[in-house]
Amino acid sequence: MFSLQLKEYDIFVGDHREPLSAFLKAGNYSKIVVLVDANTKRHCLPLVLEGLDFEVFTIEIPAGEQHKTLETCQQVWSEMSQLSLDRHSLLICLGGGVTGDLGGFSAAAFLRGIDFIQIPTTLLSMADSSIGGKVGVDFNFVKNIIGFFQNPRAVFINPVFLKTLPDSEIRSGFAEIFKHALIADAALWSELQSVHDLRQVDWERLLPPSLAVKKRIVEEDPHEKGIRKALNFGHTVGHAVESFSLKTGNPLLHGEAVALGIVCESWLSWKLAGLPELDLHEITAFVRRFYEPYPLRTDDFSQLLALMKKDKKNEQGRINFTLLPEIGAAKIDWYADEKLIGESLEYYIREFQ
Repeated sequence: MFSLQLKEYDIFVGDHREPLSAFLKAGNYSKIVVLVDANTKRHCLPLVLEGLDFEVFTIEIPAGEQHKTLETCQQVWSEMSQLSLDRHSLLICLGGGVTGDLGGFSAAAFLRGIDFIQIPTTLLSMADSSIGGKVGVDFNFVKNIIGFFQNPRAVFINPVFLKTLPDSEIRSGFAEIFKHALIADAALWSELQSVHDLRQVDWERLLPPSLAVKKRIVEEDPHEKGIRKALNFGHTVGHAVESFSLKTGNPLLHGEAVALGIVCESWLSWKLAGLPELDLHEITAFVRRFYEPYPLRTDDFSQLLALMKKDKKNEQGRINFTLLPEIGAAKIDWYADEKLIGESLEYYIREFQ
């Protein structure tokens, strides 16, 4: 068992059963509710309930990013009310980023805030959304545009849940791990070069250094006023492509879209921030090793740019990027015009299609 201590809560990596039981006993909660979707209810909930000497209720929501909406929150709040939850109740968010984001948001709003904990079950939520205290929902095809900064009471990461995932979900989460390496840990990036089969990775060993990167950044800048924007590397283009894909009927998982965004924003880093061309090609080849090409066309660029213009990171109407001057370092608040952004997308098309 590895534990990572943050200022307001702890993250546990390994077998969750003993620390979770100890946490629930210490909390003495009036009611405990687990938020699940159909997948985590079937594959993960039995592992969480195993050995727990507590009465636990469940609320089930539909699976998928398309359901990370205020309408789903209304369903959750309605069932919370029917269960007569009070301010000393606990919500356990058992699932991936959608469940964690929506569950944390629902808990933060209900009765002006009840406690919640995260038990992430996807590699993406383990590496990224379970740490940092950002919870929220999508609105009008814009990701996470409505939400709060609200920390969980604890996070329990057990890689055993990864055995239930398809390869696409593993690839999705891996994008956030190598993003952390690119922005802040060149040694981790070097170590990742030896990875060729994501099913053979020892995640209990690889997750802690990735989590440590996000911990350092989040604690330095909890409300995303400065250096925390470094975590957005790959996300300006990535979020736009993800939102675009949801409307086309050929949806990408979040990390798959971020991997595409990392390629484009690495090209912008070479063009604007001094990233060596050899590093650009190394990053591009690494992404190509694990990710299938997505069928972008130049005709799609206007829609993608329109989505980027709605990004919450933008300032004064300019599209905001985090870029790499070198591998292992990031610079925030760079701006690129539409012509350069289009050229970065053309670079992706040339290299992947």
